Amino acid sequence: MQAQGNYQGALDGATPLLARHPKNRDLLLIAAMALRFLQRTDDALAMLDRLAEDHPQFSQMLLERGLCNVARRDAPRAIADLQAAVAINPSLPMAWRMLDGLWRMTGDDDNAAIAARHCAHLASLPPPVVRAKMLFGDGAVDLAEALVREFLLAYGDHPEAMRLLAQIGFLRNVLDDAELLFAGVLMLVPDYHEVRGEYIQTLIARHKFPQAREALKPLLAVDPQNSEYRTLTATIAVGLGEFETVIPLYRDLLAEIRDGDFDSAGRRADFNLWLGHALKTVGRVDEAIAAYHASTKARPDFGDAWWSLANLKTYRFSDAEIATIRAGLAAAKTTEVDRVHLAFTLGKALEDRGDHAASWTAYALGNVTHRASNDYHPDVFENNTRGQKRICTYQFFAERTNWGVADADPIFVLGLPRSGSTLIEQILASHSQVEGTQELPDIQRIVHDLQGRTMDFDNPRYPTVLTELSVDAIRTFGEQYMADTRPHRALGRAWFIDKMPNNFRHIGLIHLILPHATIIDARRNPMDCCFSNLKQLFAQGQEFTYSMEDIARYYRTYLDLMRHWDSVLPGRVLRVINEDLIDDPEGQIRRMLDHCGLPFEDGCLNFHQNTRSVRTPSSEQVRRPISRDGVDQWKPFAQWLGPLSDALGDALDTWRD
Repeated sequence: MQAQGNYQGALDGATPLLARHPKNRDLLLIAAMALRFLQRTDDALAMLDRLAEDHPQFSQMLLERGLCNVARRDAPRAIADLQAAVAINPSLPMAWRMLDGLWRMTGDDDNAAIAARHCAHLASLPPPVVRAKMLFGDGAVDLAEALVREFLLAYGDHPEAMRLLAQIGFLRNVLDDAELLFAGVLMLVPDYHEVRGEYIQTLIARHKFPQAREALKPLLAVDPQNSEYRTLTATIAVGLGEFETVIPLYRDLLAEIRDGDFDSAGRRADFNLWLGHALKTVGRVDEAIAAYHASTKARPDFGDAWWSLANLKTYRFSDAEIATIRAGLAAAKTTEVDRVHLAFTLGKALEDRGDHAASWTAYALGNVTHRASNDYHPDVFENNTRGQKRICTYQFFAERTNWGVADADPIFVLGLPRSGSTLIEQILASHSQVEGTQELPDIQRIVHDLQGRTMDFDNPRYPTVLTELSVDAIRTFGEQYMADTRPHRALGRAWFIDKMPNNFRHIGLIHLILPHATIIDARRNPMDCCFSNLKQLFAQGQEFTYSMEDIARYYRTYLDLMRHWDSVLPGRVLRVINEDLIDDPEGQIRRMLDHCGLPFEDGCLNFHQNTRSVRTPSSEQVRRPISRDGVDQWKPFAQWLGPLSDALGDALDTWRD
């Protein structure tokens, strides 16, 4: 009815439905639009306030609120609402048209010209593409994808439609598709700078940092002072481990932010957070703390900045800071992401004060909230483990002896997170012939390529596909790994460390493609290991760590798989027990160096004096001498960890086997 101009009929139809479904987004929007057209502007705004309670980022709500303020002749509020709408969803022709007129009316010709360009761009696109972009902007991704795919099938290659499909791929983490589509758009329109920026973001997400740096050059050539391009420059440098170079760049970008700039507080919070990360990584902890404080000052509910202070492991919170954290947790407007970070932060702050009951309550809140939003399925890992044991037999490896590359450079340090792998890496990287890098994604990328597009978790293509690979294919993957990891080897030493913990799942693949690589399994007693994971909020991944049942199942499956590797590849993996390393550092260090074929050096005993960059949560711990501080940390929380102990079962007794 509204489409035919029957606004009263539309309102009459929506009202009884709203009585039954008072929070329905579309009904509230229809009612608000009808009220505006009926010139009941105040009622329309009240309806939009109801809509905003549950959908504050709904661009159509912000557009409609802007139109209401236009009707009220309130240009400043109208501009603010319409700007907020296009910031969320740039594909709103009506919003841009209204902004063009409002900015011209208020004498802001520069912004009016920007709005006019957006209007012209959207007017040049086929209506189905505009409709699909609008749907995508408001989260209707399935509808947007169906519409744009239908359009491409009928029309053929179209840069904006291909771009939208790439954006959908990026959102869904189908990054290889997104990369190909963005590259295809740039082949059609090489100077499409917005797409080039999105292409670079995709390369960064795929950890293709050298390629991202190359792709960025044309943008920097056009506008070397562009803050967005310089931010990408910094992100790429971080990915390549060039932390000292990004610190002055972040400081310059911060200095350029002016009060009154769009989202100046948010940008200050973000840049100070990233600056703090870089400073922490290179060991400049006092400066890192100052940067994190600046971030929380810019945005007091910024959970990531508060957690970054807690994640130093050495920082102690004041009463005032704990009060601010509690207030952020209690505030209705705090986002779920911030709430999770604040809960883990409060847990750490209270643990350090010895208030274990309140600490556990906070940790439990963080874990429950995060677990509810992640998509971890333990049966997928367990099914993959069964596949590894079925395919990767002693005979399988015997038939493929030395199929991979001859390089012996890599030292894989793997196991569960929070098991002492960073300590092992720091010790080995203190040797004059060994270079520490970071948790490299390259084995995972090869696994992704082998897995292909199949989403059949009951019958995954990997690891079965390993039986189909020829000697040439195996060697090619080994060469790919060596080539892709080379940019991380800035010092040019003979050996380098790949410390991706979850590579233990792929020891069979590693042995095939890199038969002369060194492999070390970092292991910690199950209660300390699992508890340490339960109180650790990871930046990404490790989704198995947010419930006692999940982490216990993962630990038990890890033990099962490692026993298999020991059986079919005897002597291939050196097991280093964290508690043994703490009790007998020199003996265990000599044992590790022997396994690597390296002579003993005193520097490995004095690893805490190494000034190299360390990116993991244990960065500050490995800059101190070995201590027993981390042993039996779970015991003050024992009364709440009964379900963990029960779920671990006999692993409590057999974990060293």
